[in-house]
Amino acid sequence: MPDPSHERASRFTGIALMCGAVACFALLDTTAKYLNLYMSTLEVAWARYTGAFLFPFIVSNPWTRPGLIRSLLLLGSTLLNFAALRYLQLDQAIAVVFSTPFFVAALSGPLLGEWVRWRRWTAIAVGFVGVLVVTRPEPGTFQPAALLSLSAALCYALYSISTRVLARTDANDTILFYSNVVGAAVLLPIVPFVWTTPTDPLVIALMVVSGAIGSFGHYLLIAAHRLAPAAVLSPFIYTELLLVTITGFLVFGDVPNRWTLAGVAVVVLSGLYLLYRERVAGVKGTLD
Repeated sequence: MPDPSHERASRFTGIALMCGAVACFALLDTTAKYLNLYMSTLEVAWARYTGAFLFPFIVSNPWTRPGLIRSLLLLGSTLLNFAALRYLQLDQAIAVVFSTPFFVAALSGPLLGEWVRWRRWTAIAVGFVGVLVVTRPEPGTFQPAALLSLSAALCYALYSISTRVLARTDANDTILFYSNVVGAAVLLPIVPFVWTTPTDPLVIALMVVSGAIGSFGHYLLIAAHRLAPAAVLSPFIYTELLLVTITGFLVFGDVPNRWTLAGVAVVVLSGLYLLYRERVAGVKGTLD
């Protein structure tokens, strides 16, 4: 019979790893925004996927069993999100993509048998309200391109759930390798048409670093899903809002307004509540 205290500790460790992964993704987004000033977005994406594709070979040999469908889900999420950003403002796209925890919570029950109860649904909803406070979408401004962002969120939710499934059987480095190889392979023949040769040493370094950051972040993500249910972990992607607000100020001088600060506060409080529920609820076989 499983030890409840051990399972509870595993969940907390998984949450900590998830927060570490999100911190990496916030740094990756900041790096990508900076690199976009010097080159095509496709070239930035190629550098990210290629660096992340090569990184696992430094630490191990991941060439074992492919995870093609999961890799296509990640690439699909990235491409759909990029396509949406051609037509939507950044804040509008972020608001839609952050619906991912709702998809994960809804799909975790039928696909994984990890059912979510009302308290966790409430905390997820409150965190999403915090995102809406920051983005402040206005009535009557819906654009069909928002469906691209919604599809990206669904792809990422399925990617998270498939990560949870593969983490039960496959090694972390194997899953990580196939998360990036598809993106690197698909973008490679396109990059020559948009290539701009970088000359600034900082830009070159950031192109290399972006791959390492992305790879390490996804490694932490995979490790987290090995320890905790997807529905427990997914709401903590909201913490990226706090981290991006900080890095935006430090790197680009973007001063957050009162709406941003209020939304970040709501997001932080919803995350703290989820941690509180993990501590007091224990392991019940369902997620409340």
